[in-house]
Amino acid sequence: MTMQVEHELHHRRKGRNFGVGLLLVAFVGLIFGLTVVKTLNLGDIVDLERADRAFQPAETGTGADQ
Repeated sequence: MTMQVEHELHHRRKGRNFGVGLLLVAFVGLIFGLTVVKTLNLGDIVDLERADRAFQPAETGTGADQ
């Protein structure tokens, strides 16, 4: 039976991988949270788009007429 001793390099690498994993989870959580908030506020955006269309000039004819 052989005892395997973990090298110091493996210990440091494991800590670094854990930190990178936490950052990745935090980033994914941030993107998910922003997506949820944006999706829940779509009613306000629809009203904004209606108001924007009201102020745009009307189109004059189609491309076939020109």
